[in-house]
Amino acid sequence: MFDTLSDKLQHALSDVRGRGRLDEESISRAMREIRLALLEADVNLKVVREFVAAIRERALGAQVTKSLTPGQEVVKIVHEQLTELMGAGSSKLALGGRPPTVVLLAGLQGSGKTTAAAKLALLLRKEGRQPALVAADLQRPAAIDQLEQLGRQLQIPVYSEERSDPVAAVRAALGQATEEVLILDTAGRLHVDEALMDELAAVRREAKPQNVLLVLDAMTGQEAVNVALAFQERIDFDGVVLTKLDGDARGGAALSVKAVTGRPIKLASIGETLDQLEYFHPDRMASRILGMGDVLTLIEKAEQAIAEDEQEAMERRIREGRFTFDDFLAAQKMIKRMGPIQGVLKLLPGMGSQLADVDLDERELARVEAIVLSMTPAERRNPDVIDGSRRKRIAAGSGTSVQHVNRLLQARKQMEKLMKQLGEGKIPALPGMGRR
Repeated sequence: MFDTLSDKLQHALSDVRGRGRLDEESISRAMREIRLALLEADVNLKVVREFVAAIRERALGAQVTKSLTPGQEVVKIVHEQLTELMGAGSSKLALGGRPPTVVLLAGLQGSGKTTAAAKLALLLRKEGRQPALVAADLQRPAAIDQLEQLGRQLQIPVYSEERSDPVAAVRAALGQATEEVLILDTAGRLHVDEALMDELAAVRREAKPQNVLLVLDAMTGQEAVNVALAFQERIDFDGVVLTKLDGDARGGAALSVKAVTGRPIKLASIGETLDQLEYFHPDRMASRILGMGDVLTLIEKAEQAIAEDEQEAMERRIREGRFTFDDFLAAQKMIKRMGPIQGVLKLLPGMGSQLADVDLDERELARVEAIVLSMTPAERRNPDVIDGSRRKRIAAGSGTSVQHVNRLLQARKQMEKLMKQLGEGKIPALPGMGRR
């Protein structure tokens, strides 16, 4: 996500990043490149002007001039301004008070409301809450069927009735529901019109939602911001859910919507599967855009993917300095739960630019897994017993070559060496870094 914008902003800051002294000319040059990068990203023109003006004013201030590393100070300023632009503060929903808490999702047809409703229900259940879905979209054919299918897939209750009046459908759901949180999937249109707004206003009066979230397609750029303004004029909302953020290389909607509407982005869909909805953290997104990684999100993904007993087992292995192929299979299973490997690696600081020209083939991981699974349990536990004849058998069984097997065995030895260093409290040298 935001790959194009990220590359251009990092290039714009590359000249000032390493400078020991800054002059007005170098700052002006960087500001021109930043302005162009944002305009090409389809960011609102007024937002771009105010954003660049704020950075310029701070970059030419006394604080930067007196800094020991003025170039880094400018990067810090850009990070802070990006964070403010996207909406500093908590992205959590208002879920307290007497149940049920009602979350109403609004938006145009095709923005992804129904799928976003199911994703949100799954996210809330992971937090220990009891959610249910309410089918209030009686306009789109098969909308109720889609929501019911998603509910069955997730084993989350869906309240739906074959009615012509969405207000009556919502009233019936509120009367029957026993769950903690109700998520309303409302109707949309292909464009903003009076009929849509009147229906949403009536549903809102009936449901009295604690949260009204506007679902916007991130890939539509400035059009998403225009839609948000139109909704704000008629149906005030508390925050935004951005869908298809993983496919948005530009970032115009994410960078404009808060500044234009005053409403923060609360949630973002970062993939097609139902577990790929996350709370939007402006500071973390700013770090990703500037190539600083996102360690906090990486830690959260790891905690969600790794069970407590698996964590304890891995810590024990590190202390003992052992790494078998059984450990490898367990580690690979954990990484798969965290999402696509390239997306996970980009959360590491500095890895985004290094991976720019690298095509990480997920099939290579499958080939490695096939080699390991072609080993006997004894060989996986004690790889040192794997001699020449065993290597040939493993290669034949996995459909690979002896060279592939040899490379994997050598990589395991390197990993075990790394584990021993960690177990002894040493920090091994990483590419581009000296040993500590």
